[in-house]
Amino acid sequence: MTESTPSLHRTCIIMLAGCAAALLAACSEEVEQVEPITVVGSSTVYPFAQKVAEDFVAANEGMVAPSIESTGSTDGITAFCAGEGSDTPDIVNASRRMLPDEFAACVSNGVSEIIEIKVGRDGIAFVSSTDDGLDLALTPGIIYRAIAAAPFGGEQTAENWSDVDGSLPDTPIIVYGPPQTSGTRDAMVELVLEAACKTNGSMAALESEDAAAYEANCQSIREDSAYLDQGERDEVIVRKVANNDRAIGVFGYSYLEENSDTIKGLSINGIAPTAETIASGEYPASRPLYIYVKKAHIGVTPGVQEYLNQWSQSWGAEGPLAEIGLVASPAEEMASNEEKVNSLIPLTLEELQGGTADSES
Repeated sequence: MTESTPSLHRTCIIMLAGCAAALLAACSEEVEQVEPITVVGSSTVYPFAQKVAEDFVAANEGMVAPSIESTGSTDGITAFCAGEGSDTPDIVNASRRMLPDEFAACVSNGVSEIIEIKVGRDGIAFVSSTDDGLDLALTPGIIYRAIAAAPFGGEQTAENWSDVDGSLPDTPIIVYGPPQTSGTRDAMVELVLEAACKTNGSMAALESEDAAAYEANCQSIREDSAYLDQGERDEVIVRKVANNDRAIGVFGYSYLEENSDTIKGLSINGIAPTAETIASGEYPASRPLYIYVKKAHIGVTPGVQEYLNQWSQSWGAEGPLAEIGLVASPAEEMASNEEKVNSLIPLTLEELQGGTADSES
């Protein structure tokens, strides 16, 4: 009897250790199953989404920090529309409105209920260095003739700003800007380049008569050293412009506000990019910012509804997002989008085609 006691003791210890290991493994497996909210998309919306994510975690004990990736609006929407399920994004940030063909791609891949929420406004800022940087009196026409691939259907030959307009300095055209995947670039093309191009009647007629020619003449940007694509890295553009007094940069207004000690905004049609001119729409290159949410993921991915609530609590004129450069929407528009957060009414193709969410977009 006494000889078997140590053996029994060891057996108990082994069994207890095995149970503990099993419990730890079960707990570990349970923790691993908690998936974060996944967000992709616009580099412009990215810092706002990050701030909302930080405040969401602070306000909701036990929530996992959302995973947010800056991919650009176009690539983000493509990933978002690939399907539903844990291996696809819950939310996409966009610095332009979803296009009807993108919506159709979503639906064809089973993403049939999409919540569209306008989170605020932004402007496409053209900037130069505060230290001896260029002071250019810009217009949509000047910008178009400087960086379009084929301005008004002709060959792009401008090398210096003075080649575009005799009143401008005789210095090389150097523009650091966003890539083709960027919603900022899409907005710049629509709000500035196309607006200028369509002042020519024959160019405007191409939009309905010859889509390929219209794209080549009104939407395409030159690919030489005058326009330097910097990828989805607006902070790199800030740094390069600050260190090059002959260059100008293009990005969302929030980056100008955050870095006003090293860069300055350039006026378009005599109107400077400010929170006030962007909110009123007076600044020619102002635009709304969006997030799109899969309704099917709400209640499945933990915290999605709470994350949306955090957005609506943050986007006011005196809110934390305004402090980092988001321009608040007008009060009526803000209230409408807060209702979307609460009601979760899906977007329709008819709304997109009719432009009912924002006539300016």
